[in-house]
Amino acid sequence: MIKISSFIIYIFISLYWVILLNTKKADAKLKLFVIIVFIVLIVIILKVFYIQVFEYDILNKKASDLWSRNLPVEADRGKIYDRNGVVLADNVTTTSLVLIPSQIKDKKYACKKLSEILNVSYDTMRSHVYKNTSIERVHPFGRRLSYEIANKIEKLNIEGVYLVRESKRNYPYASMLSHTLGFVGIDNQGLSGIELEYDKYLTGSYGAIKYFSDAKGNKLSLSQIYEAPQDGVNITLTIDCNIQASMERELDNVMTKYEPETALALAMNPNTGEILGISSRPNFDAKDYKNYSIEVLNRNLPIWATYEPGSTFKIITLAASLNEKLVDLDKDTFYDAGSVKVANAKIRCWKSGGHGHQTFLQVVENSCNPGFVELGNRLGKEKLFSYIEKFGFGKKTGVDLNGEATGIIFNLDKVGPVELATTAFGQGVSVTPIQQVTAVSAAINGGILYKPYIVKSLNDPETNSVIKENTKKKVRHVISPEASSEVRRALESVVTNGSGRNAYIEGYRVGGKTGTAQKVENGAYLVGNYILSFIGFLPADDPKVVVYVAINNPKRVVQYGGVVSAPVAKKILTDSISALNIEKRNVNTEKKYNWDDKKYYVVENVVGKTPKEAAKILFKYNIEYSGSGNVVVSQSPEAGVKLTEESTVRLMLGN
Repeated sequence: MIKISSFIIYIFISLYWVILLNTKKADAKLKLFVIIVFIVLIVIILKVFYIQVFEYDILNKKASDLWSRNLPVEADRGKIYDRNGVVLADNVTTTSLVLIPSQIKDKKYACKKLSEILNVSYDTMRSHVYKNTSIERVHPFGRRLSYEIANKIEKLNIEGVYLVRESKRNYPYASMLSHTLGFVGIDNQGLSGIELEYDKYLTGSYGAIKYFSDAKGNKLSLSQIYEAPQDGVNITLTIDCNIQASMERELDNVMTKYEPETALALAMNPNTGEILGISSRPNFDAKDYKNYSIEVLNRNLPIWATYEPGSTFKIITLAASLNEKLVDLDKDTFYDAGSVKVANAKIRCWKSGGHGHQTFLQVVENSCNPGFVELGNRLGKEKLFSYIEKFGFGKKTGVDLNGEATGIIFNLDKVGPVELATTAFGQGVSVTPIQQVTAVSAAINGGILYKPYIVKSLNDPETNSVIKENTKKKVRHVISPEASSEVRRALESVVTNGSGRNAYIEGYRVGGKTGTAQKVENGAYLVGNYILSFIGFLPADDPKVVVYVAINNPKRVVQYGGVVSAPVAKKILTDSISALNIEKRNVNTEKKYNWDDKKYYVVENVVGKTPKEAAKILFKYNIEYSGSGNVVVSQSPEAGVKLTEESTVRLMLGN
């Protein structure tokens, strides 16, 4: 092309100079004509050069579009795993209907048959079959087709009607972890939860089946080209499926037994900020998300809900007081008369008549409001609110989940004696569950506040090898290790001797704190309407897991956190023991029993005894016999294990 253009230019330049030099023989008009032709030719050649060099890619693509067609092949979204490799979200292969209208010869027949199979009107199908386009994806009723429908369409064997592979999101455990995992739309785009927050990683790249057609769109008998899709990146969560399953089960039981407005649970590794379990009620099944309200879908309560924490917030006041060395739990004493006057307000203890003379360790055990008012006064508003801020309240924790709230803390210039007093025992402030768990983790782990997170790693879609790993992120040091140790000791005493006795686990050191927070509506406290909570951890001397449970306005039960929430937290903590391989300890603080507590007794050894002798020794328990004979050859559980009264002991009889 360039050589021909150069030759033509050479001819015209030569002709021009011949005419120009032969001025006597050349006519002026002829000279002008040659000059104009020369200029036009130069413009044409420059235009051709521009097209050939600068617009080649664009024109080549347009030319290719005229005779090549792409049938899209959808990629799989990345899978989501728990920390132990259990699949929480994967994909199932489905098919979708794609049409190439120019290839469909009998359009009326195609409309009739397809409308019957897809259960839509003839006119609806006609709008797709007759559409003036190269490729038509039938949406939405032609998407994610069942095997039966896809098989019927395939048997029609209509030219121009194609079934292409699509991927459909699947959640093997239905509603488990629903708010946190989230859900996807019909185009496999993340709409909430992890699916939304990490959508750019989970989403893969489309592939295609390429073929060639003539100018009329008829398929040519040339080779097809298959371009494989690129699957999305896999994600491993910090969630432990065993702890999560325990939470789901216990919250379901709570909803059945107490019919509360809402309920939630959250578990965390206090030494890293890893979320081990997170759930709330009401929840939903992601595959049917369209059947639920926006409120249910979008409210992941452990990170979204804000409310007065009640007595669980006393842990912060306690930690601050111990760190400032303003109290000695064993030596300092406080007299609780049942109430204390602050400015013009009278703040009461939950126990009518008060607890009388007590050490500050007993103040914590008894969850005595006037005692914590005293600690608040010793700290003063500047120090107390400084610690509240250091523990992370009043702002988002930064957890990698969407929808986190901030909570509300008093502005320091608006804090008077009453606000200082009520804040000290958890009233008048608004916090989120994840703020509480993160703050309490710092109070018991040696004093370090960690940023909570739920995504452990991003993984290669083929090998599942780690591409990027999240690790613990220290936010700040809040209190000293010595103060943290005292907090743990006090909270263990709450479970063994105080209001948290219903969370006691035989053979394990458990610490915790109950909370009974009165709810506020339109600026006034509701009567008989509470959020009952408990936050517990184990082992108390070396915490591996923190569990928080909050139940909103349960029915048919005395509304105390120690009565309702502590037993639920105990069951989740008990399941966490096996999930995290926490060993049983011989060293344990003995529980101080009340008259209504179930007592534990050591099972004695009855192997070698007669059934009659064994029954006398094990009179506190229910006995089940198996086998036949006149002597006990084995027993379950073995001797030395502690059981509550009326528990079952199984005895094997032999000769």
